[in-house]
Amino acid sequence: MQSQVNPSFRDIESTEDWERALISGNGRQGALCYGSPAALRFTLAHEDLFQPVTEPLPAPATAAALPRLRELLAADRFGDAARAVCDLAVQEHPGYAETRWIDPLIGAATITFTPASPGGGYSRGTDFSTGVVRQQWAGVTCDAFVSRAADALIVRITGTGGTVRIAPIDGVPERPIDFSVDELGDDLVLTGRFDAAWEGALDGFTVAVRCRRTPESVLLVARTATGLRAPASALAELPSGSFDDLLQAHAAIHQDLFERVSLDLGGAPAQRLFDAGRYAIISSTGTRPPTLQGVWSGTYSPPWRSGWTIDGNLQAALLAVHSTGTPELMPPLFDLLDAVRDDFRENARRLYGLPGRYAPAHLGTHGRQNHFGPVWCLTFWTAGAAWLGRLYLDYWQHTGDRTFLSSRALPYLREVASFHLAFAEVVDGRARFSPSYSPENDPAGGREQATVNATMDAQVVADLLRSLLLITTTLGLDDPDAPRWRALLAALPPYRINDAGELAEWIDPRFPENHEHRHCSHLYPFFYAGDPAVDADPALRAAAARAVRARLRWWLSEASDEMGYGLALLGVAAAHLGLAAEAYAALERIIDAYWRPSLVPTHNRDHMFNVDLAGGLPALVVAMLLQSRDLDPDGVARLRLLPALPPAWPSGRVRGLVARGPVTVDLDWTPAGLAAVLTSPTDRTVEVTFPGGQTTLRLPAGSPVSLLSP
Repeated sequence: MQSQVNPSFRDIESTEDWERALISGNGRQGALCYGSPAALRFTLAHEDLFQPVTEPLPAPATAAALPRLRELLAADRFGDAARAVCDLAVQEHPGYAETRWIDPLIGAATITFTPASPGGGYSRGTDFSTGVVRQQWAGVTCDAFVSRAADALIVRITGTGGTVRIAPIDGVPERPIDFSVDELGDDLVLTGRFDAAWEGALDGFTVAVRCRRTPESVLLVARTATGLRAPASALAELPSGSFDDLLQAHAAIHQDLFERVSLDLGGAPAQRLFDAGRYAIISSTGTRPPTLQGVWSGTYSPPWRSGWTIDGNLQAALLAVHSTGTPELMPPLFDLLDAVRDDFRENARRLYGLPGRYAPAHLGTHGRQNHFGPVWCLTFWTAGAAWLGRLYLDYWQHTGDRTFLSSRALPYLREVASFHLAFAEVVDGRARFSPSYSPENDPAGGREQATVNATMDAQVVADLLRSLLLITTTLGLDDPDAPRWRALLAALPPYRINDAGELAEWIDPRFPENHEHRHCSHLYPFFYAGDPAVDADPALRAAAARAVRARLRWWLSEASDEMGYGLALLGVAAAHLGLAAEAYAALERIIDAYWRPSLVPTHNRDHMFNVDLAGGLPALVVAMLLQSRDLDPDGVARLRLLPALPPAWPSGRVRGLVARGPVTVDLDWTPAGLAAVLTSPTDRTVEVTFPGGQTTLRLPAGSPVSLLSP
């Protein structure tokens, strides 16, 4: 019996390029499915398979030099300040003489099935609701998925026999890997042994493949495991059962996640990519969050090592998981941050001599600040841990989980705040952030990125402090640090509006704008719940809108080619500010330039397999349909329905969006009006703004309440 597979899209592109493969994954294991009737290929990866290439070092001990660094920055010697950090690092350890990267996420192996019956008429597609990838041609069907229940790749080929082999991925590793393949009858085991000698380095990995043949089909079951194990043991650990039984167990889990939200835009391209993006993030979130390439790799040298880049990439990948009703995809991030907690603390102590936590821009097998240079002066970026703190707050806001709030969110945010309370200099009643850095921009397009008072620093610290005050009030706690939080919040410098009337990227006027850039970090609040200072000041709101338009002009020009997720973040900010035309323009450019026929996004235009945009595009669509503010201590949820609806979507429907509260929102709209159904798990008052009006509703716990307009 053939399993029911309903591909969400079909494509006729056969390829030998893993970057153009179809994807399946369970978060821990990933499979790239590609090839042709001549040979089907399955390139496997694992979320923990980072090859040990570069020994981690302690962050450089620059704390004693902080006064000197601040003097250099005050004297406009920005490049000298950045170079001083590099010089100190080299003096401490010669390994800092060259740029140090995190270890790369590598592909484990490629399984190749060579059919006995090749033919024409090849097609392929992915069923987003089950995670099954189907490749077929005349009389032959190959279905493959990575099981969440069984933690293995399951492949069934019907209509032909064939041969099976396994080999390392193509390419040359940066450090040697000793490969061996054991054949135990029809079964195969590939072992890769690493040569790294430092403490804690991974010793290798094993890929086991079981092959079972019947007159009707070939069934392959494969698993990648980190660490070395005996071939017979690796094979014995593989799951048993029929393809249909294994698929049923897997689909029950995957389908539940994927079908939390459904979107109908009348077949508009955004509808399919909304589904494709959510599918990729669900499929690449396991015990860890998605890396730059999710849980897929077919190379030994992925761009930026395919770890977790936290100056925007990882946040974009995760930006829609709360609002699309899959909050269980967020705790893997918190678990990752727990795993590198001690490194974050050591970074704060060694770099700045301060308590608390300091997060580097790049995370992998460790959390030490090892990656920086004289231009990319990443030791000066102090906002990372606080930005991640917003995700703790949003988890609570979208789940109502008070146990999480008290046991995980509050301890993390409190410790991050202790760093900023000590780091910020208060001069004449105003806080100053020196050194500072606005990812990854250089004022006026120069080469010196070291700055003072990047707008983002003030924004994330304000967000952090407000979050702490909100949490402690909600929990009824009288925290001894609360007066210090309030004092620093009151001392934060006001935002600057530049001569063009735009919200400036640096509060310090010494640093002119550079709009020809992929990041828009000074729009950080508008990726999330907004900014009370902007809400209260029409001039600031207008300045933020002008900043969005100025950056968008570059993105819509032919000069831009980089980092599609940055355009998604810009679009989310536009939608938050009610700029429907600008948000839709960003969305159109993303759709046109950053998605391949495999429905996997790229980092640049048709270049570099990357999943950041798989989270960014759904977040942009959601932001155009639903926005919500943080709960105030009064517990009132404040929602905006269709805040940036473009004319291109005159009618539509969405089910299962989640606003802060939490409040689940179902929406239908036509040119004649809006119908919404709101549901809260607890008794709650909701203030709702919608096109043409606003109202206040009382939501009884668990009881849907309808809203019609007009």
